[in-house]
Amino acid sequence: MANFSKSNAPRFSVEVYQNEYLPEGAQEVNAIVTVTSTGGGTTGGLPLPVADPARAALSDGPDAAVVIMVDCSGSMDYPPTKMRNARDATAAAIDTVRDGVAFAVVAGTHQAKEVFPGGGGLAVADDATRAQAKDALRSLSAGGGTAIGTWLRLADRLLNSADVAIRHGILLTDGRNEHEEPEQLRAALDACAGRFTCDARGVGTDWEVKEVTGIASALLGSADIVADPGGLADDFTRMMESAMGKEVADVALRLWTPQGSEVKFVKQVAPTVEELTDRRTQSGARAGDYPTGSWGDESRDYHVCVEVPAAGVGQEMLAARVSLVLPAPDGGPAQTLSQGLIRAVWTDDMVATTSINPQVAHYTGQAELAQAIQAGLDMRKTGDEAGATAKLGRAVQLANESGNADTAKLLSKVVDVVDAAAGTVRLKAKVAEADEMTLETRSTKTVRVKK
Repeated sequence: MANFSKSNAPRFSVEVYQNEYLPEGAQEVNAIVTVTSTGGGTTGGLPLPVADPARAALSDGPDAAVVIMVDCSGSMDYPPTKMRNARDATAAAIDTVRDGVAFAVVAGTHQAKEVFPGGGGLAVADDATRAQAKDALRSLSAGGGTAIGTWLRLADRLLNSADVAIRHGILLTDGRNEHEEPEQLRAALDACAGRFTCDARGVGTDWEVKEVTGIASALLGSADIVADPGGLADDFTRMMESAMGKEVADVALRLWTPQGSEVKFVKQVAPTVEELTDRRTQSGARAGDYPTGSWGDESRDYHVCVEVPAAGVGQEMLAARVSLVLPAPDGGPAQTLSQGLIRAVWTDDMVATTSINPQVAHYTGQAELAQAIQAGLDMRKTGDEAGATAKLGRAVQLANESGNADTAKLLSKVVDVVDAAAGTVRLKAKVAEADEMTLETRSTKTVRVKK
């Protein structure tokens, strides 16, 4: 295992968990890849390739920019406290922006408007600019429609005006994206993907879960519900603290496979389930890169499935080489931060070949849990009570088996649990909209397997 380290920069490690033993003729290899970043310090300095002295000076201070997008559509006036809570939350986030970080605030309606600093650029955070930004929030008022694609495109232009490595957005909405076509939002997300990461929040219960989670997924950020607007300030503070903790951007998971082998899928499985298979970009004849976004001090797990050529007993091969890479800013060779190997060994030992690796088994269950919740809620909305009961019962069973207590608690607000171990449930006759939306929004959150 190789590690990336530099003074005051995160160190990355890659660990591979798998059962490498296959029966004769088997072709599918599964592995859980744990990526951990530690020791980045608190300065927010970006770890840069040592061979890149031209930019190395940047690692001494903040190398980040953030744009806060606040929904100011007419519905933010119902109740009137919602807009006040949004202003207070944005002020709390501004207070959390570290000195030296570039930032801006955007008001979002059916169009996007710069609230601070204006002029098509970003302000550099210090005591004075934070105070000015909070003063500017007084101009925020509710009125107009909702066209989130315009907010994202303005955020992209503002973030791109700064010569920084880490670009991040925070987006708050309380309603559906009714003033632009779905394909316009999709085009905006496609244009912004890979250029900045974005956390998205829905406040209240009048917004569309799949829109908000879709924004966060496309831009490799987090999504959540803040059912009570009074909780916005705490949530915004936590989001900004997390953004300020990011130390390195644009890290990719690179998979190299030998001739005859191919990657079947790659998905992040902790702390949330996120499908990455379709986001592959080629990085050579036998390799592909999967985006992972920005990193601070944290650990994430990925499920990699590789199809290899069938082989006979006694043969073994390298099924895939997993590397964590940092692209060079000048388009040169990427820097390898850490590396791990996925192996395949064919044997006639039945005990070895039928043993499922605990990590693989756990996360296969967590991915099925997320899918069961989504399918069950969709069936419930369309009136398919039998289908919803079966899917949500399976979700209760999986949450119980894996010890996912948070998801089990959310499920219990939508179904009456008769027997958790067997997955026997009854749909509740009345479910609070906030409870159903919370379950749907948080359905992809997983618990880590106990090592």
